[in-house]
Parts: sequence; structure tokens; C-alpha cells
Amino acid sequence: MLIKTRGIVLNYIKYRETSIIARIYTERLGLQTYIINGVRKAKPPGRIALFQPFTLLDLVAYTSRQGGITRLSEYRCALPFSTLPYDVHKSSVVLFLSEVVSRTLLEEEENEPLFHFLHDSIVRFDQQRDGYENFALVFLLELASYLGFGAESGEEITSQVAFASAAPATAAGSSPAALRFREFDQYFNELLQTPEHSTIPNGRIRRELLDVVIRYYQLHIEKLGDIRSLDILSEVLAE
Repeated sequence: MLIKTRGIVLNYIKYRETSIIARIYTERLGLQTYIINGVRKAKPPGRIALFQPFTLLDLVAYTSRQGGITRLSEYRCALPFSTLPYDVHKSSVVLFLSEVVSRTLLEEEENEPLFHFLHDSIVRFDQQRDGYENFALVFLLELASYLGFGAESGEEITSQVAFASAAPATAAGSSPAALRFREFDQYFNELLQTPEHSTIPNGRIRRELLDVVIRYYQLHIEKLGDIRSLDILSEVLAE
């Protein structure tokens, strides 16, 4: 059976000589895994670019009652990006967020509100020309609500993280004192309530806040593990 749906690429792995296995979050089927044949051939060029993280696709996909890996009948770019592939800061954020999303979305079932949140957030991020320094933080705080553990205040986040680890290490490798959490509470409250007026002063504090959010996710999502791309993002934020 064939079904038309929109999809958001999360990641892919190489398969045999010219193919890939891609994980795509779809509007009508939830998380799906597809084998795409011949996409790594030299001709026609550029097809592998359609399966970079967070690429938005229009799909015609085969479905199976048994689930598991299926195939795509047709695929095309639904909305070409104007900034994400070309801006090193934005592409680092996309790499980081796509890794988090790929580890948190596990259900093979329809969830249109979640799909629309992801889709609209990606489009908005691509269109933003400035003022997106806190996009990753705001995105993760909003995503947590769709995943069932959204926080209503900064204290709710920091108290859980502090209780689980009295001295959480930051992305930079240091351990902020417990009193720092009061400062974090203020920043998280701003991000939750009025993100456009956030007063986060620099990349160093932004890195620490990201680390706290990831630890908050790890408390709620079993086997989330370490987010490897956070180190890459931290280097970019430090620039």
C-alpha cells in the first residue's frame, strides 16, 4: 500500500555501495525507517543532500502492517532551505537538535501536533536572519512539552537536575556551584515565558544551560545517552 505524507529527515546510515537507510519522522505514520536505493550514486548528483538532518520532504511511501523497514516510491524536497546548510552556526544547531530528536522520537504512530511543531520550528529557524542565539534552548523546552515532561518554571528543571546530581558538569567540563542554579532559574523562566526578551549574556552561559536541559532530558528519557554533537555546538557557541 502506498501513502502520501510529509516527512522530516532525522538521520541516515550508509547501506551497501550506493544506498542508505534513513529515519524520517512523517506526518501520517510517525517515525519510519526507509531503504533508499542508489541515492549515493555519482549520477544524478546531489540526491544525498535530500537526506541531511531536518530536510523537509514530500514522500510517497510503501507501508506494511508488520512495520519495520520499508521503501520510498517517490521523494522530493518540500521546501528548499535558504540559510540552514550555509550558516555554520545554524547547521551546528541542526546537527545537535536532530540528534536529540532522533533519540527521543521512537513511536511508529501518527502525532500531527508534534509533526507540525517540528516542521514549523525548522521553517522558522531557516527564515530567521538574526536573534536566533537561543533557538536550541527554546526548541528543547517546547519539545519537552510534546514529549510529556514539559516544565512550567526554571526551578522545576534545575531542582530535578540538582537532586539527581549535586554538581552537574557543564559542556565545558567544569562544575557550577549550586548557587548558580538560581541564575539558571531566571534564564529558564525567561525562555519559557518570554523567550524574545531573554537576557542570557554570552555563549558560555548558553552552553551551561544546554547541558542542564540535556541532563533534564536524560532524567525523563531512558537510555538517552550522551549527545555527541553537543561538543560541536559548544565550540561554535564559544566563537
